[in-house]
Amino acid sequence: MDTGTIGGIIGGTLGVIGGIIGTYFSIRNTHSPKEKSFVLKCSIVVWILVTAFICGLIILPKPYNNYLWLPYGFALAFGIKWMNRKQQSIADAMKPKKSQQKI
Repeated sequence: MDTGTIGGIIGGTLGVIGGIIGTYFSIRNTHSPKEKSFVLKCSIVVWILVTAFICGLIILPKPYNNYLWLPYGFALAFGIKWMNRKQQSIADAMKPKKSQQKI
């Protein structure tokens, strides 16, 4: 094996380990069952889509595989923004209103 292959294997392995750790702590740091369910579903969808993206990069011949980066970038940016807003709205809905808090 040459250094490029070894670097690719090590980099890919570290990337997957980082994704697993990030997913674990994202799910662990939720505060309600509804929020945990949402984060779990989003995590599954993101893992599937990123895996499909990587497979597309590998399967499609050059230069066509480079065209996958544009929709991936937009989907990633808007998806993260949507998921963060939705998770925050779930968390806000679970908080007691000021009128319901004990004085």
